[in-house]
Amino acid sequence: MDGIIYITDENNKKRFVQIDIEKYGFIVEDILDRLAIANRKNEDSYPLDDIIEELNSEGNLDRYV
Repeated sequence: MDGIIYITDENNKKRFVQIDIEKYGFIVEDILDRLAIANRKNEDSYPLDDIIEELNSEGNLDRYV
């Protein structure tokens, strides 16, 4: 694939990929977003209203808005 280079290990197993940013830069952010989502899929989540309430009760809401 033009603009994509696979880097292999000593056993010729694909280990890394180099992506031509000029050619494929428009999708790199999407790829990184999907990786972040996959890495966080097992993290606890909290309702936004609870976070706002906690920040408000601690007097910290203005600091983050």
